[in-house]
Amino acid sequence: ATAPAEEAGISVAHARTGVVLARSGGLLGTMLPMFRLGLGARLGSGRQYISWIALADEVGALRFLLERTDITGPVNLVAPAPVTNAEYTRQVARAVRRPAVLAVPGFAMRAALGGFADEAALVSQRAVPERLRGAGYSFQRPELPGALSDIA
Repeated sequence: ATAPAEEAGISVAHARTGVVLARSGGLLGTMLPMFRLGLGARLGSGRQYISWIALADEVGALRFLLERTDITGPVNLVAPAPVTNAEYTRQVARAVRRPAVLAVPGFAMRAALGGFADEAALVSQRAVPERLRGAGYSFQRPELPGALSDIA
């Protein structure tokens, strides 16, 4: 869809975003009520990586890209510190001051969600923001505990 703009000589950056952490909506917004009730759980083995980004950095990075004509092509909009699902679960539980000792086995996720389990909940993605950082973007919330402290 961006080919016409690129052919016209317009610089086009393709934002490839990770899980955006926000108080409402998205993955975290859906999970927070469960965590606040002490029902937060590791998904599957917990070894799968989650590449995340704080909402403030998502907006900041998009603005940064809009102002730069020298950055083109794919750009990962993710924080520089991806975490495993197990670590993500621990950090969210810590942020809401509740335990998270439960685990949802992979087979149960597949039974409940079908193919979506392997496509989203159990998939591992360890993306890093090399091009964004190389271009000079400075993250406001580069670490998960700081990003969660704004939300939880």
